[in-house]
Amino acid sequence: MNKVALVTGASSGIGEAIATRLIAQGWTVFAAARRMERMSALGQKGARLVSLDLEDDASIKAAMAMLCDQSGRIDALINNAGYGAYGALEDMPLTEARRQVEVNLFGLARLIQLALPAMRQQGGGRIVNISSIGGKIHEPMGAWYHATKFAVEGLSDCLRMELAPFGIHVVVVQPGAIKTEWSGIARASLLSTSGAGAYAQLARQTASLLAAADKSNSSPPEVVADAVMSALAARRPKTRYVVGGGARPLIALRWLATDRGFDWIMNCTAKLMAHRAG
Repeated sequence: MNKVALVTGASSGIGEAIATRLIAQGWTVFAAARRMERMSALGQKGARLVSLDLEDDASIKAAMAMLCDQSGRIDALINNAGYGAYGALEDMPLTEARRQVEVNLFGLARLIQLALPAMRQQGGGRIVNISSIGGKIHEPMGAWYHATKFAVEGLSDCLRMELAPFGIHVVVVQPGAIKTEWSGIARASLLSTSGAGAYAQLARQTASLLAAADKSNSSPPEVVADAVMSALAARRPKTRYVVGGGARPLIALRWLATDRGFDWIMNCTAKLMAHRAG
């Protein structure tokens, strides 16, 4: 029997790369996203396309019901969907902040809730949460994004202990800079929210830092797909996989530096990138 996986955020980037790799390895893949029209290539490769809006509980329940009706099991839930809403905390509308938390955290948790009964019944499964090095480090202008990723890290640690007796493994993947749409969307959000006013200079510096990482240090999304495949194939997967441009050095630096020391490093780097950008 082919193993069954649900991959969220599969319309582009990391999610598309993961779904493609799973299909190539013989998995039955349910590829889920809001932008169904952008998953036609995955459909041609054999993926079963699922409409999924993580802000809508009815959509989440319908997606999981479709998977269970068609396959009767779920061996891997790959929670990849998410985005970065950047801007100063003072400037960020709470409606956008709530949307960020809904998509990056609550939608992920709801899918897990709905997948667990089937996984427990079949005696095992894998939950892979695509977090970010943003769940371990911090930077200005990303308060709500980093809050969601820190939360995903803590949720995953607690969940790993809860589910161990049922043979269900919980894995976190922490990408660094990856060549996807993420950085461009985050920069646009940042400049739209805080590009004018009291935080304008810091917003421009942070945007330059994000752009520099995207241009000079980013890795292809396939490196994340490789980590996911390793986590699914291992008898006893690692609890965390750190991958992509700058990920390991930044996490190591955060571990070594004091809080204010890391603040200073990030601020100096942002100013340097802004100066180079002119």
